Amino acid sequence: MEQKLLNVGVIGLSMGRLHAEGIKKTEGACLYALCDINRARAEEVARELSVDRVFTDYRDMIADPAIDAVIIASPDQDHRQMTLDSLNAGKHVLCEKPLAITREDCEAIIDAVKKSDRKFMVGQICRYTPGFRQAKEIIDSGAIGELTFVESENAHDYSHICAEWRRDPARNGVVGGGCHAVDLLRWIAGDPEEVMAYGTHKTFADLTPYDDTHIAVLKFPNGVIGKVFVSVSCKRDYTMRSVFYGTNGTIIVDNTSPTMTVFKQDVFPGMDRHTMPITVPVNINNHNTAGEFKEFYDIIVNDKPVQTTVLEGANTIAACMAIVDSANSGKPVKPEYFH
Repeated sequence: MEQKLLNVGVIGLSMGRLHAEGIKKTEGACLYALCDINRARAEEVARELSVDRVFTDYRDMIADPAIDAVIIASPDQDHRQMTLDSLNAGKHVLCEKPLAITREDCEAIIDAVKKSDRKFMVGQICRYTPGFRQAKEIIDSGAIGELTFVESENAHDYSHICAEWRRDPARNGVVGGGCHAVDLLRWIAGDPEEVMAYGTHKTFADLTPYDDTHIAVLKFPNGVIGKVFVSVSCKRDYTMRSVFYGTNGTIIVDNTSPTMTVFKQDVFPGMDRHTMPITVPVNINNHNTAGEFKEFYDIIVNDKPVQTTVLEGANTIAACMAIVDSANSGKPVKPEYFH
């Protein structure tokens, strides 16, 4: 029997354009409808990707019973209501990171997901970045020993993309963009138990109401320590350079380079305590929406468990909020995780 196509609608076509392209690359999925408050943008993407149905109000789109699933790639502030409405309409949902920007919104989404029989996935895209996935596989294999120190950064210049929704003081650069680095470290080292952070507000003093640069030291389980650097104003190329130190080696990797470096002790038999760099080629693909959607499709069609669950998304935000709270108070903060 021929399998029914999974009809998918995309809400928000700035980041959503990449998701739409990912759907088009997935066999068995149909890019059924597009929605954006900017009709000209929606129609442009529809022409490029051969989509017949265009909406400017997401509520009209999710009212279509032919749609099986939606991807929410709208500004962060809209995630809560769009998620609740989409679940109530009986749609499976992939919601872009960050899950939400307030604790209350996270709680509302968690409650709605628990009450729904639909699949819900958070778009933590770094978990689908080839270099980071490869690094995690090496770490999980024990090849570099036990982790001792982990670090990641989200260095980005918002100068030309700092739209009004990005200047919302509730959003903050740590919650909105730094959640990439925080989620990556959570995925690899576990939930931070305590954070100590500092912030500065020099470069974007007249542009954002929040600190534009943060540094945080984190205490992870099993005696692992770490660091997160977040800047939305740095004058350099975008990067998420990350380093993972183990008792028997080190991995240096980012999401914009075609190689990563692995230092491994005892590479050659008989050469005790010898460490040498190994250059490993990787596929950059730092916004692997196709890989992310392929997993979402598989979860829905084959009724598989979600990996980037609503709690995973919410607890990344809990750790981000602890960083902001620590920077504002000047004191160490223990994240308040969701359950």
